[in-house]
Amino acid sequence: MRVIKFGGSSLANADRFNTVCEIIEAKSQHSPVAVVVSAPKGVTNHLVAMTQNLDDSNTLEQQIDHLQKTVNAIFDDLDNGQRAFNRHHADQSLARSLGQLKRWMQGSAMLNHCPDHIRACVISLGERLSVAILEALLNTEQQTIAVLEPEQFLKTNESSLDAVADLVLARQQFVDKYNQLPRISVMPGFIGVAPSGKLTTLGRNGSDYSAAVLSVCVNAECCEIWTDVDGVFNADPRLIKEASLLEHLSYQEAMELSYFGAKVLHPKTIGPIAQYHIPCLIKNTLNVDAKGTLISNEDKGEKQVKAISNLDELTMINVSGPGMKGMVGMASRVFACMSRENISMVMISQSSSEYCISFCVYSADAYRAQQSLQQEFELELLNQLLEPIDMQSHLSIVSLVGDGMHHQRGVAGKLFSSLAQARVNVIAIAQDSSERSISVVIEQRKCTEALKVCHQNFFSSRQTIDAFVVGCGVVGSELLAQISRQQASLKQQGIELNVYGIANSKGMAFDAQGIPMDNWQSALTGEQKTLSVDTVKHFARSHHLINPVLVDCTSDAELALNYADYLAEGFHVVTPNKKANTDSWQYYRQIRENARKTNRLFLYETNVGAGLPVIDTLQNLFKAGDNLQQFDGVLSGSLSYIFGKLDEGMSLSQATEIAKQNGFTEPDPRDDLSGMDVARKLLIMAREAGMALELDNIKVESVLPDNFDSTGSVDDFMQRLPELDSYFQDKVESAKEQGKVLRYVGKISNGECQVAIEAVDSSHPLYAIKDGENALSILSRYYQPIPLVLRGYGAGAEVTAAGVFADMLRTQAWKQEL
Repeated sequence: MRVIKFGGSSLANADRFNTVCEIIEAKSQHSPVAVVVSAPKGVTNHLVAMTQNLDDSNTLEQQIDHLQKTVNAIFDDLDNGQRAFNRHHADQSLARSLGQLKRWMQGSAMLNHCPDHIRACVISLGERLSVAILEALLNTEQQTIAVLEPEQFLKTNESSLDAVADLVLARQQFVDKYNQLPRISVMPGFIGVAPSGKLTTLGRNGSDYSAAVLSVCVNAECCEIWTDVDGVFNADPRLIKEASLLEHLSYQEAMELSYFGAKVLHPKTIGPIAQYHIPCLIKNTLNVDAKGTLISNEDKGEKQVKAISNLDELTMINVSGPGMKGMVGMASRVFACMSRENISMVMISQSSSEYCISFCVYSADAYRAQQSLQQEFELELLNQLLEPIDMQSHLSIVSLVGDGMHHQRGVAGKLFSSLAQARVNVIAIAQDSSERSISVVIEQRKCTEALKVCHQNFFSSRQTIDAFVVGCGVVGSELLAQISRQQASLKQQGIELNVYGIANSKGMAFDAQGIPMDNWQSALTGEQKTLSVDTVKHFARSHHLINPVLVDCTSDAELALNYADYLAEGFHVVTPNKKANTDSWQYYRQIRENARKTNRLFLYETNVGAGLPVIDTLQNLFKAGDNLQQFDGVLSGSLSYIFGKLDEGMSLSQATEIAKQNGFTEPDPRDDLSGMDVARKLLIMAREAGMALELDNIKVESVLPDNFDSTGSVDDFMQRLPELDSYFQDKVESAKEQGKVLRYVGKISNGECQVAIEAVDSSHPLYAIKDGENALSILSRYYQPIPLVLRGYGAGAEVTAAGVFADMLRTQAWKQEL
């Protein structure tokens, strides 16, 4: 025989009842079936509410009337359906149930109290109504079904609302009462009977428990639990959209998952089927063809970690103090307190020094637990042998579960690394000797982030980049265009790159689903919020983003001075903006210290050389023990272009005008010609080499002579610039006579940094650098006498945006760099 249980969601309306009948009839063709049913969806909650609202007779009458209309609506739809429906039988059953309900409610209202044994009768009426409906649908001339009465055999203890079955006695009673069964039998779930003869109910998921007990009684070949999901997933699919279905679980794995929060399973249900080795199949009434999850003893030889689960709304209680150490019986007194109060201890942890016992209880029980402990240890607390009973609330337990974890190295290490990646603090740890599960207590507000990262690291190769792009100018727009082109390709490679926020000068637009990159401009026409650390942090936290990246494509100094705060809040920072790296040495160090503390990356490869791998190359050299002896570089693409044109005989004013028109210079060419941009880049190079310098330590020779009037508007400046043409023509000619060319060079030598026009000959690495190229000549302990030379185009939005994009991609593998 096969036991089949249908939950309330499977019996929510007439269509669902018809589907259930089709399943029952199909299953009964192969073997006899015993069907266990819950109440129709919502009915039990409605009945519970009645028992809690006894002081208003009008409200009670309205609630009973609402129940009658709800059930009659199902009757009406079934009566109008294609399947035969015995409406008379169903109406009689409903009338009997409503009559009994009214009598119970009237009696309880007179007492202004609903005794537990009466409450059990009231809240179990829904299951009886489901049985009546199935009788009316399945009883035909060709087919007779039997109704199993749980009061006849399902023996429990005396607990009216959370009873536990006596499996041995129930099995004996069942054989005595039901030795012959037809092809189809139906039983209301959730109901048992106490030794005193009073009706009891089986608590949360009671109908599943009923099915498990019935499976034991009939020695079922399988117990099927039909619900509204495809089975058990390796994580909560409501929180982790990538969660995948588990086709098989062992009884032990199922028990662990049910205990630590898997909503489809309940420990009371798993107990009987595990004890009697009855396979249990979880199936979806709404997706009949789905394979489901099979729970059995069969060894599938599957992966180490099977699933990750979470349990919320917990409070940790700490009993600690010098009076704990070496005192026999202290732990037993703690546990006895909880037993007397009927409080479940979800997880227990004890320090090896015996100074403290910590345990988790459901938050609803926390105050009662604290009061009981204070009474039990009143003398110890009074004499300061114990510290005050401490409670920490708003906690969750996250558990890894899998039979394959036994004797497997690295599972715990990978778990803790994952939690560190999510910036989650572990409050307590528990693992039993079976090594089948490991559990950690964490703050509930960080639970979703912890689940996401753990699921990603244990079950998926997918990585996420959660970007916030600030600045939609030339570089920012090009970056967004590149992201748009590459987003689909990256997803195929397992990299999920989403831009959740885009900011311009007016504010930042957010989108919880990620801003569509093919039309990101439209996002900025809607609601925008003020850009601030708190605003972006709040969005990232409220949407549980696990790898947030701030991408600053502006030249804004104020935003740059917030990098340390973003890093402190768990953001990576990627930027071509040089302002942060050239601020004070103290701030330069603070940024890196915050990045180190929060295990985040500060990436600025495009600060020097745009798309050239300058910073990364230097950092790797210095990590390998190299040290800088001398540096020479053409660090400005715009000045590379201008000085290259001077070689070709073009005047300074003409070369600058063309460079400006082509977008090689800043809108105001004086920003380039002043040499300060190059000075900032040189300062960054020097600081990377370990030199604690400030910007004013850099000697800067402007391209423009000191006696030249560079004031006024950009147009005024450009009109006066030809005054310098003859001056520069003479310098170019003088250099040429010596076989040299002019280059604007940043130099580090003997601990000093300077930026100046320099004449270099053909043997110099910078001699051929022009047309917007950058070049860096690095003479070091390892690279001498021939220097390491990096050369390539260092100007242009496309190259710079590509460098920023590359830095963004580095954040998806950041945990490997911890």
